[in-house]
Amino acid sequence: MGQHYEINNKTIALYGMTNKTRVYEEDKSFIVDKPATTIMEESCSYFGSSLEGRKKGTENLIGVSYKAPIIVEESNLLIFFPTSSPKGDDCSWIRSDKVDRFYYKNNHLVLEFKNGYKIFLKVSYEMMNKQILRATRLEHVLNDRKNQIITTKKK
Repeated sequence: MGQHYEINNKTIALYGMTNKTRVYEEDKSFIVDKPATTIMEESCSYFGSSLEGRKKGTENLIGVSYKAPIIVEESNLLIFFPTSSPKGDDCSWIRSDKVDRFYYKNNHLVLEFKNGYKIFLKVSYEMMNKQILRATRLEHVLNDRKNQIITTKKK
């Protein structure tokens, strides 16, 4: 069933298309013959959890359960958020720390990454802003917890 792809440090977005995904990495993009959410599920599994487990973790950390940002891998803070319901074929997953800015152009939201890549999404500016804020909050809470562990170990 399609080729295998694991999210890694270079992954910046999984652009959902019907039954396939355009993967954007920092230096290239390519098609994987699987839905974006399937790639997310397999990547979470690769790093020792499940997408459902990661969603529950997000809910415990910041109280968000619907369209929740996901910590794919903790040590490198690989946090992705969905652009729509993860159950839909058109759901894309965006790595929050790689987004530079976003704006409207020709009735589409343009999401611009720090490496200059641009993708066009059919989502509202408000929804994108909300998803980035949620992912940033999740990253902040995770960093605070890591710092508490480090501080506790030093005592």
